[in-house]
Amino acid sequence: MSLRPPALRPGDQVALVSPSGPVPAARVEAAVEVLSGWGLKPRVYPHALGRHLYFGGTDQERIDDFNSAVSDPANRAVWCTRGGYGMQRIVDRLDVEQLARRPRLIIGFSDITALHLAVWRRAGLATLHGPVAAQLDKGPDSLTAQGIFKAMMTDSPVTLFATPEEGTHSVTTSGRSSGVLIGGNLSLLAASVGTPDQPDLDGTILLLEDVNEEEYRVDRMLTHLLRSRLLDRVAGVAIGQFTNCGPAVADVITDRLAPLGLPLLGGLPVGHGDQHVAVPLGTPATLDADAGTLVVSPAAMVLPATTIASTNQSLTST
Repeated sequence: MSLRPPALRPGDQVALVSPSGPVPAARVEAAVEVLSGWGLKPRVYPHALGRHLYFGGTDQERIDDFNSAVSDPANRAVWCTRGGYGMQRIVDRLDVEQLARRPRLIIGFSDITALHLAVWRRAGLATLHGPVAAQLDKGPDSLTAQGIFKAMMTDSPVTLFATPEEGTHSVTTSGRSSGVLIGGNLSLLAASVGTPDQPDLDGTILLLEDVNEEEYRVDRMLTHLLRSRLLDRVAGVAIGQFTNCGPAVADVITDRLAPLGLPLLGGLPVGHGDQHVAVPLGTPATLDADAGTLVVSPAAMVLPATTIASTNQSLTST
């Protein structure tokens, strides 16, 4: 059973941190504007606009911002400003265990997949595979923004529909399966093999997406997962957007995964597309390849006001 953080309410503080790549100030300013318009209180951490080589600050600066954010009881969510690269360099030194004591929404995707895997393994906490905060520059009425708004401020299940417009739509078999949804970016999942955060995928629904990977690289990563035996007892595979990964990437995915004999559902609007839908990780999900749907239980739970008040008091006193 996963630990679920409280859903956000107007007035809640949201920490904006950059634990991976650097982000332009204008995109963070756009995120602040959207979050403020939703009645939330964004707090931009000291190094969120930092830059060191191709990172959003030095390793220590990024560690300090994240650990400070999760230790502050005023923060009801920690939202990564962007992906890029860098999370794996610091994830072993992030205080994610504290999230088991102080559950908070963790939001992001792409390189942030390494953080999702660590939070799940060390804290058992459900998280949100959703847009990085910089993508709120699409505007509050965009599909991307509305999807994350619903996922973080309500406790409604998320239902994804496969669509022919998505390039992986043909990677679909038949059948129905249920299990906890785990995964995210294929590159980061493959890179987790052999590390402390390698996930146990037995009985799970595996979510996969990626961007800017040539077809042979997708083949190589899927083959690596197969050879590691990580996929031996997966219940089903949900396949999102493989953006700029070549015209035959759907055929590559089918070639590698169809022999598993599992329900596969492609064409889901999750990943690096122009618009994409936020989806919980670490919660029960049902994949129905015949109906073309993935239904995922919410990551957040709506608490009564009295419970929130007592929780805030408890967190402040610890």
